[in-house]
Amino acid sequence: MKNIIRILSYLLPDVIANFAYKQLTSPQIKKLRPNELETLDKAQKEIFKFYDFDIQTYRWGNGDKQVLLIHGWEGQAGNFSDLVERLLKENYTIYAFDSPSHGFSSKGQTSLFEFSELVGVLIKKYSVSKLVSHSFGGVATTVGLSAHPDIEIEKYALLTVPDRFLDRINDVSNRVGITEKVKQKLISRIEAESNVKVEQLNVSDYVKKINVKNALIIHDKDDRVVSIEQSERVSKNWQYARHKSIEGTGHFRILRTESVLEDVVAFLN
Repeated sequence: MKNIIRILSYLLPDVIANFAYKQLTSPQIKKLRPNELETLDKAQKEIFKFYDFDIQTYRWGNGDKQVLLIHGWEGQAGNFSDLVERLLKENYTIYAFDSPSHGFSSKGQTSLFEFSELVGVLIKKYSVSKLVSHSFGGVATTVGLSAHPDIEIEKYALLTVPDRFLDRINDVSNRVGITEKVKQKLISRIEAESNVKVEQLNVSDYVKKINVKNALIIHDKDDRVVSIEQSERVSKNWQYARHKSIEGTGHFRILRTESVLEDVVAFLN
């Protein structure tokens, strides 16, 4: 398939650039595990209107402490089920959501910018000052917070975080098999729609602009989805962040690892 796409990239560059754009903006939905579905079933659910999307939101508990959980690209709120169960024991009110075209929210093409805008909207809606994100959720959150310097976050835990959005474009380009010329067309389209240069979409730059008092980044050395070097760059540019490297969890199991959950809860408390 990649060879066919590469040939068509030379013959029909605009068509293939549009195809690559759809790949970049159309998240694939992964099935949840039984325990993740069980945790979602316990939640109070509400549909929140956001542009043309019906956003599925979740609330657990009724404790004095409040936290918002932000999943990654092609993730969903259910991925945090183990953390939710731990936080309930710590007297938290926990909020989460499925971002546009993710999980149980309505489907359609979406983007980093819609995701990040929604994060800012929900932080204000729930009046939370504590956050936990996974993977690309950290990109959406830092971009969203940079647009709202009035939002003050007390504590923010990031379970892996990418740095450069260009890396995601490169990943999609390599996976699809497009040529460099088509990739540049894709970048031009993104820049025209967002009015932002792709080379400027770096978490390590956005964290300098956000109002976060204390941050913890936890990242596995053997993460094959997001290299640990990316979060290390973010940490070096973030005055209020502490970086912790771990082993044996990878990119997704980090959300279910007991020692990681203990670190997150202890940090938030």
